[in-house]
Amino acid sequence: MKFVISALKGFSIESSDGPIGVVDDFFFDDSTWKVRWLVVECGTWLSSRKVLIHPSAISRTDLDDRRFEVPLSRAQVKGSPTWLSDQPVSRQMETHLYDYYGWDPMWGASGAIASPLMEPAYLSLRVNIADQNLQPESGDPHLRSFVEIVGYHIHASDGEIGHVENFMLDDSNWSLAYIIVDTRNWWFGAHVLIAPVAVTKIEWSDRIVRLNVTREQVKTSPVWDPLIAFNEVYAKLLHQHYNWPGSRD
Repeated sequence: MKFVISALKGFSIESSDGPIGVVDDFFFDDSTWKVRWLVVECGTWLSSRKVLIHPSAISRTDLDDRRFEVPLSRAQVKGSPTWLSDQPVSRQMETHLYDYYGWDPMWGASGAIASPLMEPAYLSLRVNIADQNLQPESGDPHLRSFVEIVGYHIHASDGEIGHVENFMLDDSNWSLAYIIVDTRNWWFGAHVLIAPVAVTKIEWSDRIVRLNVTREQVKTSPVWDPLIAFNEVYAKLLHQHYNWPGSRD
């Protein structure tokens, strides 16, 4: 199923013995376009600490009550590797999380979408070295924040078309299936979907996403109505229009 990812921000995370917190952000890999971590704000029960939860840990999604259920205990979460918010999430930290919870780092790895992107600046996250007795390490250069990338300018091969407004998420493997582009400053009132395969470069310092499609292709693409559920018929039309591979179910 496809979800607009911002709609999942604020979902509560429910453990086996009580609430853990609410989803505050999503960290995705910009080389595969898959969500690797949910950032969870725990609130006062854990001294306003934030923790990282892997998508594979979600056992049930309740859309009506806006919550994710995870087969973890609050004690497990409390004892997990600690990190703060002013240095990168290191690969070492990720390894500690995978080992601590027994999560599979290769979960959802099949069907990855490669994209020749420039390496970004590091996410502003930090391992608490004093608590975990870990050595400092640089962050994963491909780990990006959903909250951070919203608002980046989108440039077609022949000019700007708008900015990143949102992403459409495929919950079967937690991949970002489409970038939702707001074109209001160029094409009033229109929103368009762009598949990650069309991205040729992200210039992180200038906040620009560059595409290998033209403005005319974008303007003549199948109309997307955000009030109508996304379906395979529309996906096929969209991919045929741009000559993108697959139809994305």
